[in-house]
Amino acid sequence: MKWSWGWVLAASAAVLLLLVVFFSPRGNSTELTLTDFSDALRGQQVRTALIDRQNDTVLVTGKLADGENYQTRSLPSDPMLALQTLQAAGVSVNYAPAARFNLLTLLSGLLTLALIGVLVVMLLRSRSGGGTDAATSFGKSKAAIISEGQIKLTFADVAGCDEAKQDLQEVVDFLRQPEKYHQLGARIPHGVLLVGPPGSGKTLLAKAVAGEAKVPYFSISGSDFVEMFVGVGAARVRDLFEQARKSAPCIVFIDEIDAVGRKRGMNMQGGNDEREQTLNQLLVEMDGFGSGQEVIILAATNRPDVLDAALLRPGRFDRQVVVDAPDVRGREQILRIHARKKPLDVSVSLETLARRTAGMVGADLENLLNEAALLAAREGRTRIMGKDVDEARDRVLMGPERRSLVVREADRKVTAYHEVGHALVAQLLPQADKAHKLTIVPRGRSLGSALYTPEDRMHHTKAALLDRICVALAGHAAEQVATGQITTGAQSDFQQATGLARRMVMEWGMSGVGQLALTQGGENYLGFGPQAAPYSDHTAQRVDEELAGILNHQYGRAVALLTEHAHVLHRLTDELVARESLTGEDVQTVLAGGVLPDLPAPSRASDPPSVGVGDLKPDPA
Repeated sequence: MKWSWGWVLAASAAVLLLLVVFFSPRGNSTELTLTDFSDALRGQQVRTALIDRQNDTVLVTGKLADGENYQTRSLPSDPMLALQTLQAAGVSVNYAPAARFNLLTLLSGLLTLALIGVLVVMLLRSRSGGGTDAATSFGKSKAAIISEGQIKLTFADVAGCDEAKQDLQEVVDFLRQPEKYHQLGARIPHGVLLVGPPGSGKTLLAKAVAGEAKVPYFSISGSDFVEMFVGVGAARVRDLFEQARKSAPCIVFIDEIDAVGRKRGMNMQGGNDEREQTLNQLLVEMDGFGSGQEVIILAATNRPDVLDAALLRPGRFDRQVVVDAPDVRGREQILRIHARKKPLDVSVSLETLARRTAGMVGADLENLLNEAALLAAREGRTRIMGKDVDEARDRVLMGPERRSLVVREADRKVTAYHEVGHALVAQLLPQADKAHKLTIVPRGRSLGSALYTPEDRMHHTKAALLDRICVALAGHAAEQVATGQITTGAQSDFQQATGLARRMVMEWGMSGVGQLALTQGGENYLGFGPQAAPYSDHTAQRVDEELAGILNHQYGRAVALLTEHAHVLHRLTDELVARESLTGEDVQTVLAGGVLPDLPAPSRASDPPSVGVGDLKPDPA
């Protein structure tokens, strides 16, 4: 333990306090009532009496004939306390002085207060992490400071966002050669806002900028500024920027800046709360940068719509860099980066995996390959096989297998019809995404799933959206066509189809309602509760009619397609029940009239009966 003057002082005070308490006079006294005291006097059992007048009472202490201490209280006018009465009983009487100064009691109290004060100060200093004044340590910035050259990450370690890297390369060039821009009178952006969904690589990009520029890097979260004490957040902002100016050129990265940069005046407490004071100080500090200031502010958020307009104006955050979900080429590049240190078998095709992971961001892809490595290690293999990657994708999307779940054969059959209905209609419709895998192995809360290979589209036509709705409703339609009954397994299908149809009607102008934007625009001026619908009741009725029309028409379309190809539906279902999983190529083969290869004999008997994962849920009843 490292001793300091504070600890020595605290230990000394504690020892002195113990000595005072230990050596202070003490003794046990018997509390006598007035009756007992009177009886003792008459029996001449009282030897001494010390009379101490205390305001409106009298405290009498002394010794009895047997040597025991006693004390009692009485009134000043009590005749029993008269000097003649006490002397007649053989009592040695004395009177306490009017006021007594007890040095030991005073010293004990002072030392106790001093000890408490020292311990509080030392506790505050230890929590603030240093020897600075505890009262001002709350205002110190909590930013993690990484010195120049310590970050080894570069743009070569970031993929899937080429345009974002190109925009940030300008920042790197400025930090390396600021005089190149100063001599031309150019002003580099003071702040760059990285915007994108969670896991898309915003923090990774900020670190790569610092690694490329080889400058100090200050990293802090927006929530680290705000505390329950008024003024602490603003003080931390001032301290952060003061440190940054001393370390210039450098980068200050503020993650989740929406925690402190939300629009002002959007709460019921008015504009004088702690968060808004912190935002005001941030605006002032960013506005204080001159054109020659070599400090770049990088911030990240996935909700740019809630940021205050003053924060986004030129001179503060001059530039917004979009770090969106990667396309198929970007996903392949990200997979190759994360696969550098993983031994992949030749059966693993990162190109195919990239096509089958549409919508995933960098964090999802890294997690997928990590799950594949864990699966390979669990099986005792030294390389990651293609089946490990496929299983990892299913686990990431739908959860682990639940082969121990006992499912009736009738339920397995219904699940198979449901999933085959999705895949078969997707294969028959021209603009629908094709399924690459069907399974009735239970995963998570689902009993079956159909996995698709979607294309990366910039625009979605009305015909393509209607095909997607039709595919979503095809599982429910297959149950009706094949068994004449419907089940509760299509809940998520209905939610998906209804949500897509609603956006077609209310946002994209793809209905008879017209080219209107009927969605609500956000929060009201008080910042809470939904706004009233921005359209009339008549328009709302038309919206409902359009929604019902789209959904009913596409459901009828799915029923017609499945009825026409009922023989394929039944054959594919029989194969799926027997094999538990089918590929997209198997669906095409059966649709074309081909025959699938026979299953090995042990597979049919040894595999436990199971169901699948995806959009079919068990009956909640």
